[in-house]
Amino acid sequence: MWREPVFEDIEAAARRLAGRIHHTPLLRHPFLDQASGAQVLLKAEPLQRTGSFKIRGALNCLLAAAERGELPSRVIAYSSGNHAQAVAAAAASLGLPATIVMPADAPAIKRRLTARQGAEIVLYDRHRESREAIAQGVRERLGGMIIPPFDHPDVIAGQGTLGLEIARDTRDAPPEIALVPAGGGGLIAGTALALRTAFPTLAVYAVEPEGADDTARSLAAGQRLANDPLPQGICDALFAPMPGELTFALNRRLLAGGLTVSEEEVLRAMRFAFDHLKIVIEPGGAVALAAVLARRLPLAGRRVVVVASGGNVDPALFSRALNEGEERE
Repeated sequence: MWREPVFEDIEAAARRLAGRIHHTPLLRHPFLDQASGAQVLLKAEPLQRTGSFKIRGALNCLLAAAERGELPSRVIAYSSGNHAQAVAAAAASLGLPATIVMPADAPAIKRRLTARQGAEIVLYDRHRESREAIAQGVRERLGGMIIPPFDHPDVIAGQGTLGLEIARDTRDAPPEIALVPAGGGGLIAGTALALRTAFPTLAVYAVEPEGADDTARSLAAGQRLANDPLPQGICDALFAPMPGELTFALNRRLLAGGLTVSEEEVLRAMRFAFDHLKIVIEPGGAVALAAVLARRLPLAGRRVVVVASGGNVDPALFSRALNEGEERE
């Protein structure tokens, strides 16, 4: 088992990634403050390279391996899309071939953009086959390094650079609450580690779609619980079998709790972001914003940071969000 990452690992990741990724902005809008009763800042990772936060962890993992003299001959990953694109892009930037194991029902835009990075794609049935076993088979046949989507210290540290950016950008007016999407837990574990180190009293909440609330249930139970059966719906980016071992070890110590939102609330958040913040957020990336708009927490008068984690959404689904997600007066 890998060791649990520490704050210094996030600082090292930030140094490696400097100049290779975007320092994404914190967005504000008076309508968002009005809707929530809070002072809300939205971290806009749809503007990140490859359209999501995932490039942070994937590229840090490879650069850290290079520092150790362990750069592989091939990079292998399994993902429904955002991690796939990130690993493919990270491998391409270092001149390495990549093989990505993706579910056959992954959004077409994510498959297309992964292939555009030059990666070989291996499709599988997420309800009948094991992506881990398929990736291991590729490694045994072709060699190389598997970069898991969340449960790896260098991946978590890379994702934590998002939280480090927030901390540095808000040092003069620290947030009191942070809402972060959660799937396997890598993003929120790294982000919470960075934010809680900078602001020890800050409360960090995981946000998940209804029916895929393994992090919330695991936090309440004090042990990892699975999603069984594997969820279905529009928030595919957050559908993990259960929280990771490393990620849950961090999250059970650092998080204040977990929240859930409905698909209707997610679609409304996507429409709100398009109308007012002028960005495109994919369903899984919009859950934290959805929780704010649905007032899942009493936020009145508080300073709140919301993470929008990605923007890779199929046009048809985004059209549905525009049609179904209109604000109610």
